[in-house]
Amino acid sequence: MSARATYQAETAAEFLVEGRAHLAEGDLLQASEKGWGAASQIVKAVAKERGWRHKTHGDLYRVVNRLAGELADERLQVLFHSANALHQNFYEGLMPAESVAAGLGAVEEFVGRLGALVD
Repeated sequence: MSARATYQAETAAEFLVEGRAHLAEGDLLQASEKGWGAASQIVKAVAKERGWRHKTHGDLYRVVNRLAGELADERLQVLFHSANALHQNFYEGLMPAESVAAGLGAVEEFVGRLGALVD
C-alpha cells in the first residue's frame, strides 16, 4: 500500500473514533462530519491504490459504484449514501442523535468493508 493510501486508511479509522466521541458529547454536527470524513478517506485510499480518480464528490461516488459492481455488493452504495447524509447534516443540523448514531454505524460498516481492500 502506498504511503498516501496508508495515511488515508488510518485517518478513516481515527475519524470514526472521533465521530463516536463527538456523538457521546452531544456534538452532532462534528460527529456527522467525522463520519463523512471517515467514509471519504477510505474511498480515497482504495482509489489511490487502484490508480482511480478521487478528487471530487462525483469521483468518490463513481469509485463506490465501480467497487459495488466489481464486488457485486450494492450495499456499498447504500452505506455511502448514509455517509453523505451525515455530510449534509453537518451543514443543516437536522438529524437527531439516533440518526447520527445510525449513520456512524453505517460508516463503520463501510470503512470495514473497504478497509479490507487496502490492508
